[in-house]
Amino acid sequence: MPLSVVILAAGQGKRMKSEWPKVLQPLAGRALLKHVIDSARQLAPEAIHVVYGHGGERVREALKSESVSWVLQKRQLGTGHAVSQALPGIPDTHTVLVLYGDVPLIRCDTLEKLLKLSDSKTLAILTIMLADPTGYGRILRDARGRIRKIVEHKDASKQELRVGESNTGIIAAPAKLLKKWLAEVKNNNAQGEFYLTDVAAIAAKAKFKVAPLLALTEAEVLGVNDKVQLAQVEASYREQQARDLMLAGVTLIDPARLDVRGTVIAGRDVELDVNVVLEGKVTLGDRVRIGPNCVIRDCEIGADTQVFANCVLDHANMGSSCNIGPFARLRPGAALARGVHVGNYVEVKNTKLGAGSKANHLSYLGDAVIGKDVNVGAGTITCNYDGVNKSQTHIEDGVFVGSGSMLVAPLRIGARATIGAGSTITQDVPADKLTLARSRQVSIDSWTRPVKSKKS
Repeated sequence: MPLSVVILAAGQGKRMKSEWPKVLQPLAGRALLKHVIDSARQLAPEAIHVVYGHGGERVREALKSESVSWVLQKRQLGTGHAVSQALPGIPDTHTVLVLYGDVPLIRCDTLEKLLKLSDSKTLAILTIMLADPTGYGRILRDARGRIRKIVEHKDASKQELRVGESNTGIIAAPAKLLKKWLAEVKNNNAQGEFYLTDVAAIAAKAKFKVAPLLALTEAEVLGVNDKVQLAQVEASYREQQARDLMLAGVTLIDPARLDVRGTVIAGRDVELDVNVVLEGKVTLGDRVRIGPNCVIRDCEIGADTQVFANCVLDHANMGSSCNIGPFARLRPGAALARGVHVGNYVEVKNTKLGAGSKANHLSYLGDAVIGKDVNVGAGTITCNYDGVNKSQTHIEDGVFVGSGSMLVAPLRIGARATIGAGSTITQDVPADKLTLARSRQVSIDSWTRPVKSKKS
């Protein structure tokens, strides 16, 4: 059967004590709701319907690039009411999968198993065994082990509260039957709401099959209602990402001190030290080594490259056998060819460095094209910005730039030229020549250093 996904995202999230709607709270650099949408999309549904309410315009604006159908729940009257708002836009021939915008770690393989249980006459429910099921609805079975109903925590008797199997709220059902069942749901309960969970009892009473699937891990069905739970889910996500990388062959010095906030593609024998943050799409070639306290965002790093401690690499590409850092910053547009060295306190922005070139100390290279085997001395700056316009510096192969040089763009330095230390270069430099641009050194014999007057 074709699949339609309904994601409930209308909750206010008062316990977050935040101006932001709950589903926009960040998990690994992305909104909670974005995680759920991404998981739903992997199932290849015909449509994804997001039911929004509190702070709805902010939710829609934050996720405006997502190809989903937005459904407004004007009044929050319960989960059953929320799902019913989306159902008119879903054909009767579809299977409906209900997810939650504040349950971000649900695994696709679990959802695929749940969908296999659902057919034209079956309601499939994802359950979980919890050591502490406080706040969760309880799964009540008959003597033959079949689900007969779900009772919410606030409506449960003392005996029912002893049941460990709990409802996750995630269900898969045929759209035609789900519409019929929801039309029969009443709000005569402690909350005065229309519960989605009540469809289990309605379906069972009508002799339809109610098929349970027990989730394998508690982490994947955890809901987020406050900042404590948000931190718990973040820790679970971090642990899973670290585990996946290690199973793929990556060496993590301390798995508890790695943050993956995107997608990582890693080659063989990659090593990540402590407190590394990987954001966006990061590709690490064979034998790449990342030192401690590095932030790497949307970068491609070639084989055998080493990134030393405390570097920030952002939208940059590094070839093989490069040395980066410590304390280096590569900004968007930085592109390093094979064997480039970018050392401590060097910043590179929108600049290409050719194979074997080096800038080892205290330099800024911006809007430049640098050839092969160039040596950039300590304290060198490409002066690329005049306050209005940015201009480019071209440094050809084999150039040696002495320390403390100011290269004022637009500028071209010819191949194998040498720039004397302390020069301010404002005109093009010929190839194979030594070029100096220094003011004359003068010593003033009659000068004396000022002396502070003594306090009385």
